[in-house]
Amino acid sequence: MSDELILVTGATGKTGRRVVRLLQERGIPVREGSRSGSTRFDWDDPATWEPALRGVTATYLVVPALGAPQATEALAAFARQAAGLGVRRAVLVSLPAAGTADHGPVAAAEQALGEAGLAWTALRLRWFFQNFSEDFLRDPVLSGEVRLPAGDAREAFVDADDIAEVAVAALTGSGHDGKAYELTGPRLLTFHDTVAAIAEATGRDVRYVPLTAEEYADEQRALGVPEEWVQVSDGFYAQFRSGDLASVSGDVERVLGRPPRDFADFVKAAVADGAWSA
Repeated sequence: MSDELILVTGATGKTGRRVVRLLQERGIPVREGSRSGSTRFDWDDPATWEPALRGVTATYLVVPALGAPQATEALAAFARQAAGLGVRRAVLVSLPAAGTADHGPVAAAEQALGEAGLAWTALRLRWFFQNFSEDFLRDPVLSGEVRLPAGDAREAFVDADDIAEVAVAALTGSGHDGKAYELTGPRLLTFHDTVAAIAEATGRDVRYVPLTAEEYADEQRALGVPEEWVQVSDGFYAQFRSGDLASVSGDVERVLGRPPRDFADFVKAAVADGAWSA
């Protein structure tokens, strides 16, 4: 049994729960932190931090609204407390330098970990494959129309399972300190490409419908989406359309010694698991 204890924040999320599973499979003790889990953890409630950190040697950090001033301040305070309690290493879910309107605040959040005395690794993530199978794009796939203001821009969508494997390597291995990994899939894809792959594999009549930013915002408001989230979504898709995310990194292969999973392989596995059975 390992003498490590790893705190995973966001333990019920797409990457967090995968990190938890991989660590458990390797016999490494895990503390699962979330607002509703057995170990309560809330970035907005510092009183929950110390109990979650007690006895921890490393931590996986998923910070909502990363890059916002409040998030950076909270992360810096958390990092100082973690280092004071004996935590040695932190792996942070971060945002890509390209495709971020102003990466300065995100870089400041990453650097706050090192300034607190922690060995740190940043995982700069792209859009997840699993958004189509277990998140906000699943219902549109099932409806037959994926309606988004993403244009024909290309992005190197990435597999959440690959992200989790890289995270565990950084949490438990050597050679990752001070590194910022840009985690991508193996090739660039448009939403036309991804939706067409799902349609072919499932036999469903599903298509991607490009919208203007205004059309998408109006549709979201009609569905009752709060205006704050309408504006946040507008920013995400504007960055997507800009083409700044149209790059592929070799960091997954550099860390894991194998290529990242391709979207076509993900789709086949998701179909076998009944992801779009309804």
